Amino acid sequence: MTHSTTEVIVGGGVLAAALAFGFYAIQSAGFEFGGADYPLRASFRSLEGVSVGTDVRLAGVKVGTVTDIALNRETFRADTVVSIQDGIAIPDDSAIIVASEGLLGGNYIEISPGGSPFNYESGDEILDTQGAVSLLSLLLKYVGGGSSSE
Repeated sequence: MTHSTTEVIVGGGVLAAALAFGFYAIQSAGFEFGGADYPLRASFRSLEGVSVGTDVRLAGVKVGTVTDIALNRETFRADTVVSIQDGIAIPDDSAIIVASEGLLGGNYIEISPGGSPFNYESGDEILDTQGAVSLLSLLLKYVGGGSSSE
């Protein structure tokens, strides 16, 4: 069986494109190889627009990801676990907020650092949380003149 040079070149190009696509898909999904992380827990009133794999940012820089979300059946809040990169110390009076990238952008988790000299340890819970703000409800309040019958 003979193979022409063109077939070998085209096959190599297809293989290279498939490997490049696979690498891109793994990176965009938030998977990281190597490096150690430590988990922190938080409980939110609303996690609208946030899912497992969502970025966790500090000063606009990605420092971790959301690794678990579950509904607490007793408090009816969204219990969340975020994984923070080792070497990034979060002060124990920091706040964790669901933030939006803009009107049409997605949501992400923002850590607003405090000034405490003590830091969160692996597995600690961040108590100061702020859930997602629904842009639709804000728009309806604005259009309705600010009065609502809630």
